[in-house]
Amino acid sequence: QVQLVESGGGLVQTGGSLRLSCATSGFIFFNYAMSWYRQAPGKERERVATISSDGITWYMDSVKDRFTISRDNNQNTVYLQMNNLRGEDTAVYYCERRNYPGRGQGTQVTVSS
Repeated sequence: QVQLVESGGGLVQTGGSLRLSCATSGFIFFNYAMSWYRQAPGKERERVATISSDGITWYMDSVKDRFTISRDNNQNTVYLQMNNLRGEDTAVYYCERRNYPGRGQGTQVTVSS
């Protein structure tokens, strides 16, 4: 079955960087667009970035020029490089596969001032 395992979160100061990873299995990875979502306490889930099966990327406005989504089709893994982190980036981050309703356990990102 489809498995999505996020890692790489942590506590970082404002302006710092983190690299999130999402290891996947159970499906033909290179056929699917992958996205990173986040959800902060008391807020709605929001889509942060998407990478298509052929590498086309999309970002929400507030993370453009700070975050970079990438994928390694040999490792069946999608990444999110996050630079210049801000307090409003604090959330649990999840990766999701196109046309699949489930998600992994997420990874907590906390940005402190």
